[in-house]
Amino acid sequence: MKHFLITGGAGYLGSSLVRAIVARGDRVRRLFRGDKTPEPAANQQIEDFQGDITSRADLERALADVDVILHLAAQTSIYVADADPLADLEANVRPMLSLLEACRARGGCPTLILASTATLAGIAPTLPVGAATPDQPATIYELHKQSAERYLRHYCEKGVVRGCSLRLANVFGPGPKSSRPDRGILNGMVRRALGGETLKIYGTGEFLRDYIYVDEAARAFLCAADHEASLNGRHFFLASGTGHTLADAVRMVARLVGERTGTPVQVEHVPAPPTLAPIETRNFVADTEPLWQAVGFRSTVSLEQGLRQTIDYFSQAEGRT
Repeated sequence: MKHFLITGGAGYLGSSLVRAIVARGDRVRRLFRGDKTPEPAANQQIEDFQGDITSRADLERALADVDVILHLAAQTSIYVADADPLADLEANVRPMLSLLEACRARGGCPTLILASTATLAGIAPTLPVGAATPDQPATIYELHKQSAERYLRHYCEKGVVRGCSLRLANVFGPGPKSSRPDRGILNGMVRRALGGETLKIYGTGEFLRDYIYVDEAARAFLCAADHEASLNGRHFFLASGTGHTLADAVRMVARLVGERTGTPVQVEHVPAPPTLAPIETRNFVADTEPLWQAVGFRSTVSLEQGLRQTIDYFSQAEGRT
């Protein structure tokens, strides 16, 4: 039995990870801020710990008897980061360093896996994007994520922790609603479609995205936790390896929701707002082979399969069955 600590355990991916950890018989401690409310802990394998991830005292208590740390706590909006870079530094860099220093003080070389971002590759000239693709951070948010990754790699090299960064692509599926309007776009489309709204696509919507179902993303974190010897401070892109245009993904949402409700869902193309960040117009498909070779993970849930399950979930959660 392993003992996991999840920072940001009340969040979207954290909620899926807690369920997956409990299902396999391990223990999990959820570390979250006072303004967050996690799903009720209805299982003795789950322990809740309310605290500050930058507090040494809180971290020392949270790390007690922990084998694996899944560091998910973060500020995730590029627009929020650009509006207040210092606050984003406090949210995305200082917690990483605080956590690593707490691990050094504790000793024992635990496994630490960081939830990072696929947008660190920037607007890549060729696809798929993989380990050989140079980093091209285009926003404050990505610069800070890159810093967090580098701190992790340094402490791995020093033997303080074993770990890696998993660079998340576009995650979708059942779970809590995102607190940021520019996150969880596909989930937002599902909710709007179920509410009878017209779905809007910026421009032609021909930019490629790589969508991964949330429970598959959680499974990848656990695969990494079970293969800590293969991590070595590396980074991996966590995605499905299959590209879909934004327009195709939105039209798929409209079709599937229409089939579920019996009411057609309209799709409309609109001009992109002038405030849209250039990184939003990139094409992205990941090379998933390195993650497969290192930890044995490959996504098996297609976009359509995942969307059907997402539609079922939100239909039931919002009383639209």
